[in-house]
Amino acid sequence: MLLYYVALVPALGVAAQWIAWRLHLPGILMLLIFGIILGQFLSPDEVIAGVTGGDASSGTRVLFPLVSLSVAVILFEGSLTLRLGELREAGSAVLRLVTIGAVVTCLMTTLAAHWFLDFSWRVSLLIGSILTVTGPTVITPLLHHIRPTRRISSTLKWEGIVIDPIGAVLAVLVFEELLLPPSVNPWSAALSLGKTVLVGLVLGAAGAGFLVQCIRRFWVPDYLQGILALAVALVSFCISNYLAEESGLITVTLLGIILANQKQAVIEHLIEFKEHLRTLLIGCLFILLGSRIDPQALLDLGWPGVGLVLFLIAVIRPASAFISLAGTQLDWREKVFVGFLAPRGIVAAAVASVFALKLEQLADESGMVDSATPLVSATFLVILSTVTFYGLVSGPLARVLGLAIANPQGLLFAGADHWVRELAKVLHENGVRVMLVDTNYNKISAARMAGLPAECINVLSDQARNEVNLGGIGRMLAVTPNDEVNSLAVQEFRQLFESSGVFQLPFKSHAAADSRSPASHLQARVLFGSDWTFTRIRETVAAGAVFKATKLSDNFSYSDFLVRYGDQAVLMFVIQGETLQVNTVDQKLNPEPGSTVVALVPALPIPPGHAASSEPKAVSSSDSVPTSS
Repeated sequence: MLLYYVALVPALGVAAQWIAWRLHLPGILMLLIFGIILGQFLSPDEVIAGVTGGDASSGTRVLFPLVSLSVAVILFEGSLTLRLGELREAGSAVLRLVTIGAVVTCLMTTLAAHWFLDFSWRVSLLIGSILTVTGPTVITPLLHHIRPTRRISSTLKWEGIVIDPIGAVLAVLVFEELLLPPSVNPWSAALSLGKTVLVGLVLGAAGAGFLVQCIRRFWVPDYLQGILALAVALVSFCISNYLAEESGLITVTLLGIILANQKQAVIEHLIEFKEHLRTLLIGCLFILLGSRIDPQALLDLGWPGVGLVLFLIAVIRPASAFISLAGTQLDWREKVFVGFLAPRGIVAAAVASVFALKLEQLADESGMVDSATPLVSATFLVILSTVTFYGLVSGPLARVLGLAIANPQGLLFAGADHWVRELAKVLHENGVRVMLVDTNYNKISAARMAGLPAECINVLSDQARNEVNLGGIGRMLAVTPNDEVNSLAVQEFRQLFESSGVFQLPFKSHAAADSRSPASHLQARVLFGSDWTFTRIRETVAAGAVFKATKLSDNFSYSDFLVRYGDQAVLMFVIQGETLQVNTVDQKLNPEPGSTVVALVPALPIPPGHAASSEPKAVSSSDSVPTSS
């Protein structure tokens, strides 16, 4: 049975995330639904108990070490995306959210747990500290789904990752100082906190230094570097927790932040490896989390449990956000969005379950064993409710506030030559969001003079992905004069826009076996037509052709358009309502009445033999120069 269960969980995780992608729903929501359904037929505790001879407690003892290690990997991967440059805009907001905001959340949640659930003050403070966390297991997929503006995305991403170790450490301090005999000792609490932070900082920095030296000095081959980073993160996490409880989360978070911001070793391949692993782990963890939820235990909380959840969503999080963000650069719309996005994730579940077990072990001494089950049930109810609520509400709210676009149709142009600017201008005038990037200042200046958003930046640099405002941008077109630069740009942005959203001009050399052609795996979807290279488009425009947007109707169909402009017209885009379609070699478009076609239309018929009528045999010198020239 265990074999089949282990195979079933990741399969359900992939299926849930695929269905969510197809239905444009948050993946976490579908994962929890799949998990709850699975739990009605088979729970992981039952499977593990069957393997261990019927021991009912073996499920928890086996699962939570695995969950803890998985959370460590997810935090490590998430922290690899934290760039210190993002703190120029979001630093003050992040610091306030993880300090002032955490205190406000903890104290208000403590009061709510005591009022609504009638918990003792000590247990209320414990659940208040646990529920200060949000977590990258939920925040990261939601941000990927919503795609808000850069500043708000950076703020929530940093908060979600940094608050997890803070909340876990806070819960440990509350448990040790309030729930364990003897009575509270402030000096002991301060010493415990200092020890936890120190161990996390030292081991995190040591692990990062070791990995940087291994990569920089080529002590390990490339194919082992991802596995080595994973092993270092897990070993550091375990050693850190052994020395100081819950300091492991600080260790792996700092480990990732240092690696992400150092300049001595290239870690891009590590990030790609960890992202795939994170997707698998999140899918499996939330299937397991959902399958362990007992619907009856949640129902037993009744209306008091509902009251707690509503108070968390409608009062505590908005109050925490507005109090902590007062005086920051965030405007009122961004503060409102932050105030309505605080889902709890796997860290809250793991920490609550661990402390529930400890409360059961202390039953004889504390008499609080009856608090263990309600503690876990209340935490799981908050997780399920907040994931569902924020998963459904945060996307529409971001769009209403103008912080995100439901289906971004904008285009990022890698290159800003004359014909690219003319094409972008036509699209811009027809309501399509565009952004041009190039290293040639004169080209960028000309684009801005034409009223086009443009940045003088290298498309292959980190700044192009992290600092350029890509709000409303959903696809990238590599249209520089250099085929190799286009291919590299495609590789840089494929992760951001996915393979379906990156395009490039056809190569100058079409022969598959030509030694000058880049490898096939470096190519993206080919724009417009196999013969319409950069050179040919440039020469055609130089011969008098123009980019033209034409509205089709029942009286003027696409066939009529072709009759008017001839076969030399090149269909490039079709605007259908709010959807922009790109004409490619692999997917030719068939415009319908009511749509707008954007095409390259010759001013006069091009005579046979003219340079623009076919691909020139000789390549001009300007075509072989990268955009950085």
